[in-house]
Formats: sequence, structure tokens, C-alpha cells
Amino acid sequence: MQWCRAVSKALDLYAKVEDLLGVHEVTPVLNDYYYETLDNLKFKTLLDVGCGSGGFLVQAHQYYPNIKTLGIDLSPLMVEMSKAKGLNAQCIDLCKLEEKFDVITAIFDMVNYLDKKNLKRFLRCIEEHLEVGGHFIFDINTLYAFKVVAAGSFIKDGGDRFLTIDSDYIEENGEYYMDFTLFEKQGEHFSKSQESIIQYYYTVAEIQKITKLKLVSKKGIAIYGDETEKFYLVFKKT
Repeated sequence: MQWCRAVSKALDLYAKVEDLLGVHEVTPVLNDYYYETLDNLKFKTLLDVGCGSGGFLVQAHQYYPNIKTLGIDLSPLMVEMSKAKGLNAQCIDLCKLEEKFDVITAIFDMVNYLDKKNLKRFLRCIEEHLEVGGHFIFDINTLYAFKVVAAGSFIKDGGDRFLTIDSDYIEENGEYYMDFTLFEKQGEHFSKSQESIIQYYYTVAEIQKITKLKLVSKKGIAIYGDETEKFYLVFKKT
């Protein structure tokens, strides 16, 4: 699948620079919303889609030691990082899985990386892989997050790595573009890598229209300031 290969390549570059982006300082705040929901659910199995380097699943095992988990990601590098933490992780498309789960999570705006066609396919596969009564828990970026918080330029000097990100939100397309340029020191020289990532803006109502799952909870989240930057959503298969 050409789209998967393109995304995988871009996400591998993202994996190399994630620690430079301040993501690990933000994720604990966001993850707490997930654990608050999970504390009130009865579940034995959990699938984390877009598991990244496995931070959420590591903590999930600490909180819920008796559950069976699986993390999947389209980035081979991310999956290897998860496996290095002792997690059950696979580099596989969600739709190719055979198991069903009590809970499926997609953390840190993973859903925003899907264009409309792939979002419809993704939600159908979520429905197929959820047990009846199961929950799909995820978060999406608000328009404010794309237009105000994320747009602009970012430069980070990590010594042996130098990263620049140029990003912009194109309102007429509902698309947020990120152009990554990474310089990595190799001996006396630096190698250069470039990739682009696109995210897509969706309202909660748009998502509701293209899934059979029922929305049971919606919360606004402000991480960087007072404005709502994310919606935290819980859907249920009835």
C-alpha cells in the first residue's frame, strides 16, 4: 500500500527526533485522561494503534498488570523501540489484524494523520476489531491547535543532531503540513534527511457521521494554555 509506505518513511524520521520535540513532557498530561477512563472500564485486552515508542503501554502495564496488550505502528523504528521495552508490538496495518479487543486507543492525535479516505477505512476496521461493548478512545486536534499552536517554524540543536520544522495550516484544504529537515552527525560530517507529514482537521461531528460507534464522552483539553487544543473522545460499540 503506497500510502502506508510513505507514512512509514516519514514516521521513521519522526521517531529519530521525537525526543527533541518536547513530546515526552506533554504526553503524561494527555495520558492521564486515558487512565481516568480505563479506571472505570472492565477490560482484559487493549490495542494501542500508533503505539510509537511504547510509553503509554509501559505505564498501562504498571496500572493494569493483568491485561493483555498489543501495540501497532507503521514505523518499523518505533516498533523496535517498543519491543526493546519488552512490549508486544507489531509493524502492521490495523485492518490486517485478526484479534478483537475490549479497548482500542489511538493517542496523541494519531487520527489526524489519516486523510478522509483512510479515516473511513480506519474506523471500519476499528469497528471490526472491537468486541461488542468495547471502547475506542482517542484524541484529535482542534482548529485552534492547527492554526495557532502548531503553525510556524521550529529549530532544535541537539549537538549531534540539528532539526528544523516548517509548518503551516492551509484552511481551505483543512490540512496541516510539516516539513522536517534533520542533520545527523556521522564522523566529521552531517547527513541530511527530509520528510513531510500531513495532518487533517476533523470536527467531532464529521467523525460521528462516518462510524457506527456511539460517542459516549467528549472533553476539551488545554495543555499549553487556556484554549482547547484537543478533544478527548470515547466511542462505544453497542
